[in-house]
Amino acid sequence: MAETPSSNLSLWKKRLGTVPDWVWERHELHTLVLADNDLTEVSSRVGQLKQLRMLDLGHNKLEHVPEALGNIEDLRDFLYLHDNRLQSLPSSLERLKKLRYLNISNNAFTGFPEAVCGMSGLIELRASENQLTELPETIGNLLRLREMGLRGNRLTSLPETIGKLTELRNLDLRGNPLTSLPETITTLPRLEKLDLRWVDTDTWSDGGLLDRLEAKGCIVYR
Repeated sequence: MAETPSSNLSLWKKRLGTVPDWVWERHELHTLVLADNDLTEVSSRVGQLKQLRMLDLGHNKLEHVPEALGNIEDLRDFLYLHDNRLQSLPSSLERLKKLRYLNISNNAFTGFPEAVCGMSGLIELRASENQLTELPETIGNLLRLREMGLRGNRLTSLPETIGKLTELRNLDLRGNPLTSLPETITTLPRLEKLDLRWVDTDTWSDGGLLDRLEAKGCIVYR
């Protein structure tokens, strides 16, 4: 009996420099790991891998990802783009409506990628250690989001629309220069943990907002 090609391919830490062309011909792949390979670009042929459920491009030297990545509309489990040099994401990525986990931490984003707010299936978002100064109002579109990691950015406030994230359980804001939080955060019915370590909350005049969160059962680290 002929051997069936595996639907999982890991080329982790192979010092590739460039992805071999044969990888883009593996249309049966469900999982593709290209992490830690000193990649500076990814071919638009990645969009041909329509069956991918997980793609790991972390720990490379990417300054952009191709528009064609948005063609993989069944990508649903994980997309790792962390530890690269990304400053933006193509608008086509908003088509990834089924994606549940996205990691864009440790990049060079100064503006929050608007495409992310179109990924309505996201359950977990990691965007730590960038240079984000604000979140867009459209962050409130991520109605299924349960965990959001924003540690080590330059956020001074959050939009009122954070109150729309009614599934949110954990919010990590460590090390941001926040001067306040919106009142709507107290309405989040499932918020279990708010991490404000390395944030100067002593200067806040928030009307006891953090105390009210704790009274509702939310653990506030400060």
